[in-house]
Amino acid sequence: MIKKTIRLTSSPNSIAALEDYLQGILMENQSCASKFPDILISLTEAVNNAIIHGNKSDSSKEVKVACKSSKTGISFSIIDEGAGFDPQNIPDPTSPEKLECCGGRGVYIMNALADKVAYKNNGSTVEIYFNLC
Repeated sequence: MIKKTIRLTSSPNSIAALEDYLQGILMENQSCASKFPDILISLTEAVNNAIIHGNKSDSSKEVKVACKSSKTGISFSIIDEGAGFDPQNIPDPTSPEKLECCGGRGVYIMNALADKVAYKNNGSTVEIYFNLC
């Protein structure tokens, strides 16, 4: 089992560190390699949401990303320092009035790419799981 954690400042520039973090994990767990694009996009969306919506782009706050992997799957916890949100009250980005909006698709994308997405701690923690079978 691999366990790796990274802490990022709440700045859009810190998102670039995710690719190196993920590549380090994949070097140790080759069975994840085919999932790299889906995992990277999902992590990027989750961290971006944590920075912008959770931590309100406050650079004094951090976003923690923790990874756990096993023979059957890999999971990531993305934790921000914000008050959380209700994932049931997110507008549907595929509705006609939202189709031309520039944003609002992060949760939709994570749900489409991951095998499981769960919210904890009032929405300030997002857990994303990928099957490796």
